[in-house]
Amino acid sequence: MDRLIALLKENARISLEDAALQLDMSPEEVATALENLEVAGVIRAYQAIVNEDKLEADQVTAVIEVKVTPEREGGFDHIASRICRYPEVTSMYLMSGQYDLMLFVEGPDLRTVATFVSARLSSIPGVTGTATHFRLKTYKHHGVLMEQDQAHERLQVSP
Repeated sequence: MDRLIALLKENARISLEDAALQLDMSPEEVATALENLEVAGVIRAYQAIVNEDKLEADQVTAVIEVKVTPEREGGFDHIASRICRYPEVTSMYLMSGQYDLMLFVEGPDLRTVATFVSARLSSIPGVTGTATHFRLKTYKHHGVLMEQDQAHERLQVSP
């Protein structure tokens, strides 16, 4: 299954036939394995990786670090579940370090994201602090370079 998942991470549009050839399986076996991964919740979605900087529509992306007071019974899960429900939140992670949660938030403009942080996120009981960072440019996303160099430069190696 690890090899199949690696193939999908590299190219989710790979055909069953091509995946079967690379994995030394039949297309039917690949289809069954994919279905099992989907039913088990391992594969949650298939998405395209888009270079947002190339789109004409303006979109603001912010990384927001959130400090919370964990709840006695639910720890971080209850408050994280509440924050995840906001449509502006595209990704969220429990982190080690100074802040507890890391959110990726998108909005049509800076004011919308700022209002989300000040009016909605900060007012949630248990949220004790936030730090907001705005994305200026994307160089690499999910392992994919956003700008392809015309000439492939070799990395300099020093003895």
